[in-house]
This record gives sequence, C-alpha cells and structure tokens, in this order.
Amino acid sequence: MRNAARIAPPPRLPRKPEHRPPRAYESAPPDAILFISVACLVAIGMVMVFSASSTTAYAVHHDVAYFFKRQLVWLFVGCFAAWGAFRIDYTKLRAFAPALFVATSLALVAVLLPHLGASVNGSRRWLGISSLSIQPSEFAKLTLVFFLAVRLADMGERIRSFSRGVVPLLAAVFVVALLIQREPDMGTASIIVAIGFIMLFVAGARIPHLLVGILSTAPFVVYSIFAHSYQRERILAFLNPWKDPLNYGFHIVQSLYALGSGGWWGVGLGASREKFFYLPEQYTDFIFSIVGEELGLIGTLTVVALFIIFATRAVNIAMRAEDRFGYFLALGCTALIVVQAFINIGVVTSSWPVTGVPLPFISFGGSALVVDLIAVALIANVGRRRRIGS
Repeated sequence: MRNAARIAPPPRLPRKPEHRPPRAYESAPPDAILFISVACLVAIGMVMVFSASSTTAYAVHHDVAYFFKRQLVWLFVGCFAAWGAFRIDYTKLRAFAPALFVATSLALVAVLLPHLGASVNGSRRWLGISSLSIQPSEFAKLTLVFFLAVRLADMGERIRSFSRGVVPLLAAVFVVALLIQREPDMGTASIIVAIGFIMLFVAGARIPHLLVGILSTAPFVVYSIFAHSYQRERILAFLNPWKDPLNYGFHIVQSLYALGSGGWWGVGLGASREKFFYLPEQYTDFIFSIVGEELGLIGTLTVVALFIIFATRAVNIAMRAEDRFGYFLALGCTALIVVQAFINIGVVTSSWPVTGVPLPFISFGGSALVVDLIAVALIANVGRRRRIGS
C-alpha cells in the first residue's frame, strides 16, 4: 500500500489562553521633575532650619541642632507616610473621605478644650505633649481636599446649582475655617477658605454664587479682624510697618532688614545677624527672610522658581488625570501647597497682611512637613495612573 494516501494528523488545537482579569489601568513612571523640585525645596529647608534655629536652640536647649534633629525625625515620618500614599490606589481612599473629615473636625474641637489642647503663645493649636504634639489644622487642609474632591467628583453638573451644589460644600469649608479661627489661627483659616473656593471654581461653580458666598462671610471676617486690637494692628501693619516699627510693625521691619542686607548673593550661609533674636519666628513663619539674608536675592528667586516648577508640573498632572476624583484631588493638593507658599512669601516681603503661615517644605514644623509630603505623593499617585493604551 505504498501509494495509499497518508492520513493527515489532526490539527493542533490552539493553546487555551490563561485566564487573567482585565486590567483597565497601568502604572506610569512618576514625574521626575515634580520629585526633584520638592527634593530641592526639602533640602534647602533642612539646611535653613539648622541655620536659622541654631541660636535659639543653643540659648534654650543648649544644643544648636535641637530643632534640626526634630525636623529630621519628622522628615523620616513624612517620607514613610508619603511612600504609602504614593503606593496605594488613590481611588480606594474615596470611601474614607467622610470619616477623615469628621475625625479631623472632632480633633479641631478637641484642641479648644482646656485639658486636651496645648496652649502656646495664647493659641490652642496642638494636641499632645512636648515633641509628640500634632497640629490638627494642618491635617484639616488635606482631609478637606479629600472631602471636596469626592463630593465634586460625584456632584457633576449640580455644582452649578446654588442650593444643591455650592451651599453644602461652602458650609463644610466654613465650619472647618471657623473652628481653626477659634484657636485663633487666621492664616490657616484663610488658606482653608482659599482652597475651598479654588476647588469649587475649577469644578464649574458659577462666579456669582461664589461671590455671594464671599459676601456672606464678609461681616464675620471684619469682626474677626477688628474685634481684637492686636489682630487689627497686625493685619494693617503691612500697609505701613514703619509707623510702629517697635511694636506691631516689628516683624515686617526686621524681615525687610534681613532681605535687604542679603543683597544679590547674601551674607553667607550661617552668617545671618537677624537670627540673633532680632527677627521673631526666624525658623518658622519668617524663615524666607533668613534665606534672603544668607543666600541673597539669588537664593530667594531659586525658592520661588522651585515652587513655580512644582506648581506647573502638579497642574499638568491634574489636567491629565484619568478620572474626576483624581483631577480634583491633584488640584486641591496643589492649591494646598502653592497658596500657602505665596501667602508666606507675601507676608515676609510686606505684600500681604501678617498671618501665621509657614513656608511649605522649608519652615520648621512636623505636622506641616508630613502633610505637605503626603500631598505631593498623592499628586504623583494621580499622575502614575494611566489607562492601558493611552
């Protein structure tokens, strides 16, 4: 049967593909420029905290690196928290936003209670004791951003309604701002309100509705400023600090001395004269003045440029977000940092009324540094989430 036709072998069946759940998203590389700008700001901050606080640290604690070491500990805590915020799927955090908002509001109430809140220089802003204290108002900024991002993402076009959109969200903003103002902390309260209005504006709220919200709070703001003479004088001192250079205008006058004496290149790192108990709050709210004195105009412009680079990259990430919640979360975290930075710079240059607002990443303060680093990590988290094929 040599000529018999050979029987063809059966066709090989294709291998059954392995069952895998469909992936709608994938991780993109993190934004390197965003991280580099923040890393530079943090590095400048650590150096300047050591320099600006050394005289006070030695006089009070007999250790020139006392505040630097505390800030270093908080930096490690902030980096660890930021790493967790960067790695987690940020969309899973939506469910926790209401609980975090309520918890932070309760913490703001607890600060005002005599046996719970710690009083420093007449302000009740801290919970805890000594170096273990935290500042709930700093965390309130972040939890408010979370809460508004969730609500705005779910609300959609309803934000254009005054009664169903703007009023409920502004009520939440004003409640937090009122609790913070009671500490008193007008600077952080103003930042809370600014963040709220920015997020509502970019969400599509009508400008007349926002103006109504501003006008409705104007009497309370005026009362808060003029009810106490020291607040009124501090707020108005920026118009003419030389009118009372030894009292209410003292902060601004000494800040301008520091900035002016720095010239182009500064007097040299560590060589500040204003930090020898001339300039108050020289390593917290007015640390930018020490930057100008020691590093000169070049140093201050470098800091401003780094904040502009950060803001540009962060807004770009928000605009490319793959979902509405990520869009509002990234924009809110950007506003949290950028608004605070330029208010602080405005204060120390006598371009803005004096308010107790630290400079993000640079001023001494553990709670603020942790919150700012978490905010950056969340922005980067939004940027790394991409649809497959996009």
